[in-house]
Amino acid sequence: MTIYKYNYDLDAIIRGYSQGYFLMADGDGSDLGWYSSRQRTLIPLDDRFRYPKSLRRVLNQNRFRVAINQAFKQVVDGCADRDTTWISGELKQMYWELYRAGWAYSFETWQGDELAGGILGLVIGGAFIGESMFFRISEGSKVAMVRLVEHLRSRQFSLFDAQMMNPHLERFGAYVISERDYKGQLKVALKQNCHFL
Repeated sequence: MTIYKYNYDLDAIIRGYSQGYFLMADGDGSDLGWYSSRQRTLIPLDDRFRYPKSLRRVLNQNRFRVAINQAFKQVVDGCADRDTTWISGELKQMYWELYRAGWAYSFETWQGDELAGGILGLVIGGAFIGESMFFRISEGSKVAMVRLVEHLRSRQFSLFDAQMMNPHLERFGAYVISERDYKGQLKVALKQNCHFL
């Protein structure tokens, strides 16, 4: 990975993401920097997307409802609340500013009045750039993933960027592409005029 110095200008932040970079705080949560990766993980928006049969039962039970931006700060806090986090206080503030400017969104699952899980991401053109996800109730983030893919499909998005692979994402059919291929797909997605809400 390569690190680049962070710029506080919101327009510059969107330009950075539009060029294939992403922001992270370092291990101790202090310095914020731009990163790139030689490989990028995508969640498929076509028939390659899949999920476990056990999750299908949960979806059929309609135990969760979904919402967008109903609890943005809570989702950011949930994503940052782990032993080792790359979401620093400064990055939280930056997400809030991006949310207020219409770039950042939280896609949430709720069980009654309780926030069950959520996915934090940026929307630029036809690209949803997933920054992080979390759950408080079992299956909350998995249901959010399935419903988010359905939502992105219905809105004609062409790219769901998950940044880095992990076993959880692999279960949904996530796949890795080269940085070059990613930038090519991103360029196409940025030309789309998609609306998340």
